[in-house]
Amino acid sequence: MPGGEEPRAEPGTPETAGPAALQREQLRRLRSMLGPVLEGNAFYRRKLGRAGVDSAADLNSMEDYRHLPLTTRSELTADQTRTPPFGTFTTYPPERYVQEHHTSGTTGRTLRWLDTAESREWLGKCWAAVFRAAGATAADRIFFPFSFGPYLGTWSGVEGARRLGSLILPAGGMSSLERVKAILEHRPTVLVSTPAHAFRMAEVAEDAGLDLADSAIRINVHAGEPGAGIPSARARLQEAYGARVFDHAGSTEVGAWGFECEARDGVHLNEGEFIFEVVDPGTGAAAEEGELVITNLGRTGMPVIRYRTGDWARVHPEPCACGSPFRRLQGGVAGRMDQRVSVRGASFFPSTVENVIRRYREVREFAVDVRGRDNRDDIELRLELRGGEADHVLSRLADDLRSAFGVRFDTRAVPVGTLPRFPVKARRFRDRRRPG
Repeated sequence: MPGGEEPRAEPGTPETAGPAALQREQLRRLRSMLGPVLEGNAFYRRKLGRAGVDSAADLNSMEDYRHLPLTTRSELTADQTRTPPFGTFTTYPPERYVQEHHTSGTTGRTLRWLDTAESREWLGKCWAAVFRAAGATAADRIFFPFSFGPYLGTWSGVEGARRLGSLILPAGGMSSLERVKAILEHRPTVLVSTPAHAFRMAEVAEDAGLDLADSAIRINVHAGEPGAGIPSARARLQEAYGARVFDHAGSTEVGAWGFECEARDGVHLNEGEFIFEVVDPGTGAAAEEGELVITNLGRTGMPVIRYRTGDWARVHPEPCACGSPFRRLQGGVAGRMDQRVSVRGASFFPSTVENVIRRYREVREFAVDVRGRDNRDDIELRLELRGGEADHVLSRLADDLRSAFGVRFDTRAVPVGTLPRFPVKARRFRDRRRPG
């Protein structure tokens, strides 16, 4: 098509098919993938063989699929530790692979991942779906303000932009201020970044007297951490950039599995390219709210099958106004299960605390530390503030947090520039009670 833009979905494709037809197509794709996986992937040949699956013909229904064993990150980590560097969950000989990626290591030991040329194309297809859902087209200029290190999201995002036919504007090797100036000078229309870096660029622009809302950016796509799905954070980013902000979800192990449509009422599950379940993390039984489990259907060279992502999610009970049959997650991913904080009977994700804090325009940056002191757990909140009456802001914010979570936050202001800034993913919440 003109400009390299891919055609829209036709009736009968996964984007328009009903639930029964969609499941039949998912099962067909899974069986097609299992042929080479059971032949060449030693990890899954052993794992699925113990469950009685020795060939794709043993999988005849989605009910059969739901009886396959779950895959955990710890299993994959242990396998790569025993058989470095890539473990035994590669399907093809080494010469079939064209690129390696790493996980960030923020939730444990780094995992290494290999992709074939075919799986790179598929990863780009998934990212192109993210862009199209947000309203981006071949006419857009997409700005990528990060260095191209070993992380999958950067590379597959660019591949998605290429498939869309958009002009790609890479901004690696620049300072935050240089990136702000590039946004104003080169007039990109779409920004792709983590929420943390978007906030950092907005802060740098404010300090330099530059107005990002006066740029040409009309769409922000944010990923890598909660942020764009946090209502108050989304509102702050939209104000700073004068753009519509969209959430997106993915991981190195799985790929770009979720996107927001223009209704922006939850993250859609890309059920045309993945199989999704939400399960009770204790029993593994299906649940409306719990841990997200994913199988990717286009990454045969190094797939994951019924992979426990560690992400906590809730399926939205109503269909989306956009008309897509794909289910969506209410509010996106709430957070990682291992990041849930429990203090004096209260349990919450950092994203819910951030939602309260970001309502205050006076807050430039913040840090939360949970500490165990004298058989008592305390929550310390440090804030950099702009203007206003600091004591009044601290008092009101402390009251709002106590009302929201039922526990007291020890809240205090610190000088501007005291707290760390984050070029990629933020680490504003630290549970000091946990080793490491």
